[in-house]
Amino acid sequence: MPGYPVLPEGLAYGGDYNPEQWPEEVWREDVRLMREAGVNLVTVGVFNWGLIEPREGEYDFSRLDRILDLLHSAGVYADLATPTSSPPTWFRRRYPGSRLVDREGHVLGGGSRHSFCPSSPDYAAASERIVAALAARYAGHPALAMWHVHNEYGWANAHCYCPASAEAFRAWLRDRYGDVGALNAAWGTTFWGLTYGSFEEVEPPVTAPVGLLTGLQLDFMRFSVDAHIACFRRERETIRRFSDLPVTTNFMIPNCKPMDYWRWAAEVDVVANDHYLDSARADPHIELAMAADLTRSVAGGRPWMLMEHSTGAVNWQPRNLAKRPGEMRRNTLAHVARGSDSAMFFQWRASRYGAEKFHSAMVPHAGTDSRIWRDVVALGADLGRLAGVRGARVTAEVAVVWDWESYWALEFEWRPSADLRFRERIEAYYEALWREHVTVDFVHPSADLSPYRLVVAPSSYLIGEAPAKNLHRYVEAGGHLLVSYFSGIVDENDTIHPGPYPGALREVLGVAVEEFHPLRGHETVALRPPKSSGPESSKHGATGRIWSERVRLAGARAVHEFADGPDAGHPAVTRHDLGAGSAWYVSTALDAESGLRALVAGVLDHAGVSRPRGLPDTLELVRRGDHLFLINHADAPVTVDGVTGTGVLDGAAYGGSATVPAGGVVVVRT
Repeated sequence: MPGYPVLPEGLAYGGDYNPEQWPEEVWREDVRLMREAGVNLVTVGVFNWGLIEPREGEYDFSRLDRILDLLHSAGVYADLATPTSSPPTWFRRRYPGSRLVDREGHVLGGGSRHSFCPSSPDYAAASERIVAALAARYAGHPALAMWHVHNEYGWANAHCYCPASAEAFRAWLRDRYGDVGALNAAWGTTFWGLTYGSFEEVEPPVTAPVGLLTGLQLDFMRFSVDAHIACFRRERETIRRFSDLPVTTNFMIPNCKPMDYWRWAAEVDVVANDHYLDSARADPHIELAMAADLTRSVAGGRPWMLMEHSTGAVNWQPRNLAKRPGEMRRNTLAHVARGSDSAMFFQWRASRYGAEKFHSAMVPHAGTDSRIWRDVVALGADLGRLAGVRGARVTAEVAVVWDWESYWALEFEWRPSADLRFRERIEAYYEALWREHVTVDFVHPSADLSPYRLVVAPSSYLIGEAPAKNLHRYVEAGGHLLVSYFSGIVDENDTIHPGPYPGALREVLGVAVEEFHPLRGHETVALRPPKSSGPESSKHGATGRIWSERVRLAGARAVHEFADGPDAGHPAVTRHDLGAGSAWYVSTALDAESGLRALVAGVLDHAGVSRPRGLPDTLELVRRGDHLFLINHADAPVTVDGVTGTGVLDGAAYGGSATVPAGGVVVVRT
């Protein structure tokens, strides 16, 4: 099977190219500027269905022929997209049964992309025809480097509730359960007397009175992922009839909650991701690092592609902030540091009309006499110097558990607290690790955990028996596990594990929880060392919020206890020595600095995780192969000791230390 694209050589640089929005005389200016900027790969054809098939069965490839020929003449390769994310207007009119239906039963209108049901037989047939025509024509074109199927699966049509989707869901359930009795057992339908007599009685989880079966909701989420994967497979296999070049699609990790990317990963030849800063965040670069680490992990540690990010502001946030000087460079090189072998943008030239006309681009509305354009050219030079990092891997001693199914289940209605949010806990622990200068991988709880000294499970509400045993074996074999509250509670059907909480993790953690005590929005609880405290129980004055619970020791020992609140005098943080390893449990949301950061640092030390010391937590330090990336997110320079090698971007010789300018990046080949 194909792997990472052979061409272009070095790191891929470019973005979405939509020349159909411009008169043909602009195209030649485009390729001249691409040469100037060092662009070597562009994505073309994403929204071309209505242009290359203006009427059903009638094809006009003349425009795309000229575009690909022009790119080839300029030495720019094409990531050729299938245009199936945006069917033409004639398709909606001719096949009204393909239209997207929302949870309330509204048939959604056109005028936007993704306005179709992924389970529609009419969409399946039409999309397969256009992909076959496209692949047959361009399989041998010299500009072609790879294939790009669809665009951002799950962006607007993650779920459809139309009759075609409902029937496909019932067929999926038959395949999963075999008989309706097994379905009833899995969903617990005896509660409220909701037992099904046949699969034909099952409806998708449309708008209904509150308290909808969570097993139904979970399975519909799983079915919807499979429906989109089936669409991708159909197009991929159609392409395979004509071409053996790599095939991918662009993910939206971690910001597309409905798509389970662990399940998607095996379908693509190379994992590609879109990422955009959330300008409302105080430190958006930390979320960027998390997204890059998660993308690399979904890719199995192999190099991946940054398929889209922005040169400046986006257009769809409440406040679309421009990037500060140097921020676009830092963002891009952080993705490269964490495993990307490309730096692609949306888009090449800013659009003058349509929904994204205020979105930044490599060629902005201001043209080439602009800071953005000068930064684009400079970045191209940087990426050219970094060609040697291509293919290198990032290694990590710490893993964070991420499971999309747990994400879905945790945030269904009627949980013990509205403040239980999957990403809130994940990001809290990730930030503490990032500020400790620890590079992490993300893992599914059933993955091989043996490469890691420490595994952190911040939000594992849903965990089946087999993954729980996997964590248990990991600790017994000498691993170290750190678990946050409300984990191990339910199995894969959202059924509570028998016995006291934390259910499936009770034995590995050596604790039992009698009762949850969620806190009010303004409440906090104080922690203190237990009466028989050891050296790891420093008096750091930590506080917790969101959550408290009545913990009983069942093999573990208390590291901290609650000083006040509903569980005063009872354990708040515990440690269980099991086999050759240890498992830690945290039963509240510790404050970021004196609580969680201090605890994480102590657990890292206990697990023997190596990391640099004494550096400001505004410095990002990542090693990829023999390249050391030092990214300074502060407004003052930082000197890093122990750096020896050659500067890749500046050519400097580093003989023991490196000073990273304010807002700057230094990359040293060691």
